[in-house]
Amino acid sequence: MRRILVKQGSTISILNYHQKRTLVNVKLKWVKDSVLDSVVAKGTQLKAGTTLVSIIASQSTSGIPIYHLQRKHRQLGLPHDLKVSTFLRRYPNIFQEFFCSDSAGTPVPWFKLTPETLEFHHEQVDVFRQCSTDIVNRLRKVLMMTNKRMLPLQTIDQLKWDIGLPHDCASSLIIKYPELFSLVDLPDGRVGLRLLAWDHKLAVSHLEANSAKENGTLMFPIGFTRGFGLKRKCMKWLEEWQKLPYTSPYVDASHLDPRTDVSEKRIVGVFHELLNLTLQKKTERNNVSNLRKPLELPQKFTKVFERHPGIFYLSMKGDMQTIVLREAYERNQLIEKHPLVQIREKFANMMKQGFLDRSRGLYKDNNQGPEEEESLTSSFVGETCGTRYYSDIVSDSGMGLEHEAKKIKVLQEC
Repeated sequence: MRRILVKQGSTISILNYHQKRTLVNVKLKWVKDSVLDSVVAKGTQLKAGTTLVSIIASQSTSGIPIYHLQRKHRQLGLPHDLKVSTFLRRYPNIFQEFFCSDSAGTPVPWFKLTPETLEFHHEQVDVFRQCSTDIVNRLRKVLMMTNKRMLPLQTIDQLKWDIGLPHDCASSLIIKYPELFSLVDLPDGRVGLRLLAWDHKLAVSHLEANSAKENGTLMFPIGFTRGFGLKRKCMKWLEEWQKLPYTSPYVDASHLDPRTDVSEKRIVGVFHELLNLTLQKKTERNNVSNLRKPLELPQKFTKVFERHPGIFYLSMKGDMQTIVLREAYERNQLIEKHPLVQIREKFANMMKQGFLDRSRGLYKDNNQGPEEEESLTSSFVGETCGTRYYSDIVSDSGMGLEHEAKKIKVLQEC
């Protein structure tokens, strides 16, 4: 007989439950959900567009050469066969292309933001400022779920878009809360972000705060794709599984046997909470791959997404697999929209309009440079346009936030 502690706000209830030594071997088929696939597809373009706006706005008012933006391809999440320059040229109402000569006199494509986009960017910054407390609390809750209240900045960088952190969050947000966060050097040479203060009020999961107990336990909302045929055997297992004790993602679960359905329900609860902390209730599967040890998860933990298609939808759209929280959507519409989601939707409409106008020939094609200019590399570091110099722009090594944090640490030590 094991004792499972479940925190709910400031109260602790003790549940005595005998853990079965086997994980029930039930396989549920994957069924395509075209509606949620469309949500994922739109999100990929939107993330790339808003990220590029933030990058260009943070570096200059006069523009950035294309080869610096090409380095951001992996960070943008674009399909591997789609060039950054091709993506930028799809939206001439957002990104304005022009040419500057390099030191050898070769015209190099540059991109800057249009006046309409600059206005949107300022509006987005205002929304970030108004929602800063909420965004910080989301980051705190993510760190509170980890065993050491700490994550590498590289891992946070992967979740940055999803939980609403600004592009330059290390300098624009995290540094403003020295009483909450600390940058630490990790044994592997990376930089980590440590949470300094635990808040019991935040240690309540979305399920605990929004669901009523049935027969003394918490159950997850379930919904399946239209046409999903659930066998009677699977239905019976699911009903029994729902009745198992719920373990909060904010408590130590090291006592749970990973070979049991009780442990699996805890894993489902962890990702149910993590997805609820994201603005659009979805994230790429790769983004959670580095969370196994910090969240104390067993090997092959991502199989819960396949075993519980009524809670999660695993979209195969694009180059990446994306996990979507089903209960958060009414067909293709997010039920609860954060202010940052609303501003993103406004930008999505700008992108759609620009793409349609370009396809109708309303924008003059100003791409006069040779094709090979798209493959320019960082060996050209002396270009200037106006009075700006761009040899120190961060490359896309997947370490943007960490690079930013290291610069901050150096400044703090001076």
